[in-house]
Amino acid sequence: MHVEVTPVDYNELSAKEKGENSAFIRERVIKAREIQAERYKGIAGMYGNAQMSSKILREICVITTAGEALLKRAMEKLNLSARAYDRILKVSRTIADLSASADIKVEHLAEAIQYRSLDREGWAG
Repeated sequence: MHVEVTPVDYNELSAKEKGENSAFIRERVIKAREIQAERYKGIAGMYGNAQMSSKILREICVITTAGEALLKRAMEKLNLSARAYDRILKVSRTIADLSASADIKVEHLAEAIQYRSLDREGWAG
């Protein structure tokens, strides 16, 4: 996974509003890990989304029709592989877990696709 880091504008740096603090982010990560531990408690040796087999992925990473359409367009536009498809679903499941969402929503898929698209040639300009 790649994440593009762009320079931060002065106005953003000097703004009075603050983003999420580290303690809050830490709590979200801990909760997401607990969600995953509960999800995989009956499967020996599995404790996180990254370890899902293709079979388990199909059972756990169910997406809506709108999500399927978005993922199909991304697969075609970015010329992604079947392996990339699985990884996008795993990452989107993790993003949903970080949001404490039982379902993978279109915005979770879009974020996961964005991370994957940064892996493509020419993403940085």
